[in-house]
Amino acid sequence: MNRFLKLLCLPPLLAALAACTTPPPSGGGQPGQPGSVNVSDTGPLVVPPLTALRDTPARKLAGRFQRAAWAELPGWSNDDLSRFWPLFLRNCQGLMRQTTGNLAAPARATPRAWQPVCAAAVNLGNTAPDAATVRQFLQTQLQPWRLNGADNRPASNTVTGYYEPLVTGSRTQGGPYQWPLYAVPDDLLTIDLGAVYPDLAGKRVRGKLVGKRVVPYDTRAAIESSGTRPPVIVWVDDPVDNFFLQVQGSGRVLLKDGPDAGTTIRVAYADHNGQPYASIGRWLIDKGELRANEASMQNIRAWAQRNPARVQEMLNANPAVVFFREEAVVDPELGPKGAYGIALAAHRSIAVDTSFVPLGTPVYLATTWPASDRPLQGLVFAQDTGAAIKGAARADFYWGFGDEAGAQAGRMKQRGQMWVLWPKQAGEPSAR
Repeated sequence: MNRFLKLLCLPPLLAALAACTTPPPSGGGQPGQPGSVNVSDTGPLVVPPLTALRDTPARKLAGRFQRAAWAELPGWSNDDLSRFWPLFLRNCQGLMRQTTGNLAAPARATPRAWQPVCAAAVNLGNTAPDAATVRQFLQTQLQPWRLNGADNRPASNTVTGYYEPLVTGSRTQGGPYQWPLYAVPDDLLTIDLGAVYPDLAGKRVRGKLVGKRVVPYDTRAAIESSGTRPPVIVWVDDPVDNFFLQVQGSGRVLLKDGPDAGTTIRVAYADHNGQPYASIGRWLIDKGELRANEASMQNIRAWAQRNPARVQEMLNANPAVVFFREEAVVDPELGPKGAYGIALAAHRSIAVDTSFVPLGTPVYLATTWPASDRPLQGLVFAQDTGAAIKGAARADFYWGFGDEAGAQAGRMKQRGQMWVLWPKQAGEPSAR
């Protein structure tokens, strides 16, 4: 890898690669990326002694924090915490992982700050206590901090939604199963620019080696027309389902034939080709095929059914391709692993901008239900990131798995505010 990094010292190549860089899809988990946290969702929580947690340099957070009282959290006393405790213990699994100091990875909540809280959680026991005991534990151990923007005013921002879709597929191409979900290509290079230029910490480019040159990786159109395409995990029976699963960043596939027919597998985000995302809905509008108010998933699917010869043309309007890895669905109630390496939980996980809220942080979110003014308020965990999730109090709310979750996620574009919950003894929230 070092010889590839040295090639990036050529300014024209750096500019070319940087131009094709894009983050993963909104809500797309990235546990396979450098410096990320992969934790076990099984087994008891083990909290190391404080002396065993080596500290790493602090990471500056862009927001500001204002101490708040629990009574200031709207709807706090109404949040049903009866099923919250296992999720808190699971999140502690990530909090207790040693930080690496890798600036290319998203900022994480400081492990040493959380060690006493997670140790107290172990003492309380793995058997889920009642909701009142959980609430008392949180109020005793944690301090709410209102998230403000850089101007030190309470931050209010957009809250969108995402989910885990279900599609139908086959291990082999044939019949209706013509739309591939790819594994990571062998020739894909993911290059950390921060290793060469510290000012570019956290910036990555994707490319491939052609002769002695590193060039941008292939677009969707180039991949589909190539004679040597990436390995295929499964073939999906609907191009629009295939496309929107890539937008979500992960999903489940019900296999319909072969020796494992009837089995549901998960395809989890592994990487992407580094090309910029473009909306196929916008392409259809620009081509005059749909009006602006018609660019829904249902109408895009109907257009594809009416125009089968133009489907690949439509898909190629988006040069970005997401690559996946296959995982077993161990617990149907839990979602894919997010950027924190923790399995997402419906209504309790969000994607955040880690320059304001470090991964692993419990957050009290106050927003409203999709397309309504009905309050949606509760305790969630910052366990994921997303390309469009930028700014103070910006969040992507994980709705869970299936069609109903997808319907809620698709309608959600609300305003919201955040309070970060932090160990009382540790002062203001911090990141590593």
